[in-house]
Amino acid sequence: MKKWTFIAAALVFLTLSCTKEQRKSMLTKQETNIESFTRSILSKVDTAYAVQHRGVTRVVVVPGQGDSLETGGLVSFYYAGYVLSSASISAANLFATNSEETADASGWKLSGDNQFDILTLNIDNEDIVEGLRYGLEGVRAGQECYILFSGKYGFGKKPLGTIPANAALAYHIWVESIANE
Repeated sequence: MKKWTFIAAALVFLTLSCTKEQRKSMLTKQETNIESFTRSILSKVDTAYAVQHRGVTRVVVVPGQGDSLETGGLVSFYYAGYVLSSASISAANLFATNSEETADASGWKLSGDNQFDILTLNIDNEDIVEGLRYGLEGVRAGQECYILFSGKYGFGKKPLGTIPANAALAYHIWVESIANE
């Protein structure tokens, strides 16, 4: 009986090890895609720069002005969220937006009066996906940027709508205003 218990335990350990290795490999590939996307933007926009914060990359295309968003502050912005399945984003990977221009360009037909309202969030809100929260820290009013992060900082192990489990995400952000408390 001890022999079978040992064999069962060994099989469970091997299964978990493979799963951990697969996850590690997936995250490494996602980080490589994020780095490639970042390099692509930096090579196309002379004034662009990248900021790393807590495992998240923010590629700033338009710098903005004034104070930067601090912990506890409010940020108002338009966004387009994409699944980053390669080193690029496209309308096919768009999963959410409040930008009417982005929706139109992507062929989205949305209904409802408030579909394109500006989004205002407290940066400390626990309902914000971790990667987006880390990426928004430090933004400035008027800033246009991309916030990129691996599945480690995304929605987790379960799929959410059209977002696959453990997906790397890219948010194109247009910051309208910030208010620090």
